[in-house]
Amino acid sequence: MNKRDFERQPVRTRRISWRGVALWTLMGGLVLTAGCSTRRLSQPAPVEDRSGAARPSEGKPLPGAENAGKPGYYTVRPGDTLYRIALEAGQAPRDVQAWNNLTNPNLIEVGQVLRVTPPVSGAAPTATGVTAAPVATPGVVARPLNTPPAPGTPGATPTAPTAATPAPATEPVSAGADDVAFVWPAQGAVVASFDEGKNKGVSISGRLGDPVLAAADGRVVYAGAGLRGYGNLIILKHNNTFLTAYAHNQALLVREDQTVKQGQRIAEMGSSDADRVKLHFEVRRNGKPVDPVAYLPKR
Repeated sequence: MNKRDFERQPVRTRRISWRGVALWTLMGGLVLTAGCSTRRLSQPAPVEDRSGAARPSEGKPLPGAENAGKPGYYTVRPGDTLYRIALEAGQAPRDVQAWNNLTNPNLIEVGQVLRVTPPVSGAAPTATGVTAAPVATPGVVARPLNTPPAPGTPGATPTAPTAATPAPATEPVSAGADDVAFVWPAQGAVVASFDEGKNKGVSISGRLGDPVLAAADGRVVYAGAGLRGYGNLIILKHNNTFLTAYAHNQALLVREDQTVKQGQRIAEMGSSDADRVKLHFEVRRNGKPVDPVAYLPKR
């Protein structure tokens, strides 16, 4: 189309033609730009490898790996906490933390190997130090349960006569240095019995705020809410063999490292991390849960 023909067209038609020319010009520019962009994207951008810096400990053995499988050591598994490991081993969490030089008890790794028994030393293993008295005395009845104290003996208190009702032969009798005579930690009825696979202790019913008592003399080795499923928990260490746990409390009345006496009020019953108000009570012998009823006085 020459200039004269273009001028003879209506103004509207000429405007559309100019728009068409402009549109084609723009599309051509976009095609060229896309081509340049495609060439640039075809070359991969440089990648900085940070894998080495992100995992500085990769390839290095975890602490204590050389002791894996040895007696007195435990290999951390998924879901473990230092508090639960200590409870299962029958040890104070602070002791386990100290034996493994852990600055933060919440920082343990799967596969890490922890010492869960006292380090060997020349002295007898009394890491918990319940009291300054010999190990044979904390919370222990120095006489068989079925033998009354001699008349006039200091410490003889008026109690129900036991001579007429001797203890059954199957009832454990204090015969060793680490045997402990426990008392019931609460007055309610047992609403859940011991089952090592499902219930590592017994559940005792009660009302909110009812007193929770120390089952024997000992030292508070844990007081807190760091173990899932236990709520507000107190753990007492009585000697090198026995440990007791008191769970689901409403309030804790003692602190860690505090020495307590048998029958002392240590907590208020509650329902923390539980479906009802109750006391979950455990007895651990060398870290292994045992039926508390077998160690408590018959009601």
